[in-house]
Amino acid sequence: MRNITFTQIIRETLEAEMQRDQTVLLMGEDIGIYGGAFGVTRGLIEIFGKERVRDTPITEQAITGIAIGAAVGGQRPVIEIMFMDFITLAVDQLINMAAKLHPIYGQPCPLVLRTPPGAGRGYGATHSQSLERIFFGVPGLKIVAPSDAEDASALLQGAIRDNNPVIFLEHKLLYPMRFQVGDTLPGPSELGKAKIARRGEDITIIAWSYMTVLALRAAEQLAQEDIQVEVVDLRTLAPLDTETILASVKATGRVLIVEEAPLTGGIAAEIAARINEAAFEYLDYPVKRHAGADLPVPSAKNLESACTPSLESITKAASDLALAE
Repeated sequence: MRNITFTQIIRETLEAEMQRDQTVLLMGEDIGIYGGAFGVTRGLIEIFGKERVRDTPITEQAITGIAIGAAVGGQRPVIEIMFMDFITLAVDQLINMAAKLHPIYGQPCPLVLRTPPGAGRGYGATHSQSLERIFFGVPGLKIVAPSDAEDASALLQGAIRDNNPVIFLEHKLLYPMRFQVGDTLPGPSELGKAKIARRGEDITIIAWSYMTVLALRAAEQLAQEDIQVEVVDLRTLAPLDTETILASVKATGRVLIVEEAPLTGGIAAEIAARINEAAFEYLDYPVKRHAGADLPVPSAKNLESACTPSLESITKAASDLALAE
């Protein structure tokens, strides 16, 4: 076993996939010589050269559009959007072009867009958003949101080999975290499969990306109070693994959905609706959502932490729900 960072396993996976398949290429702002804003692609340009690790101008619209063309032309581009906030500049290309090619025209579009969402570093309102909800309801787009290194590698491999466009979320707080992984990379994982990250019988917490990390820590604390929490790590938001969600709901009867983005209009609302439609009779208490405030993310650390779910707030929300009469 090895103890490595989330950043390192993403880099190793990209290198391995580029070695395996000569059609895989990387594109993005400062990903070559500089190595990416968070250092994920550092050193890859020395291995694969400027043709396959391409520094681009500062234009997310053009990066995504060119990548779509490359995908249609037989390549498998992996592009990096430096902060997820900047993905708004590529919404037209992703929603009106990439998402439509495969389902409507039968034209594969094997494009992976890597990007870091999330708060926690004091970067302010335009560098801290979790915008996956923009794409959640768009047929033809897949969304992946791993919470640990092993899953990140397996899911990234699966995303690169998929014939559909995939938005791959790498929460910026995950990058420096260390994980125990095997000496070799895991194999590719099928997209659309959630996992039970922790078994419990009193309450289910549903989460994804860094919120799963906090949910697991909350579960450990609550176990000391004899509250056994089951944690469902969604891993993939689109397709959404409703089957695994419902199985956990039926087993515990109480559900807390944790989402970092603002409460209103969130993915948690869709999950809650599906639970109410398919498993209402199994619920001992109404489904609860625990999400960010309906505000832009502040840069001041104290205000930022007050506006986004924390270990303390998740633990309290789960305890209150588990003990509610």
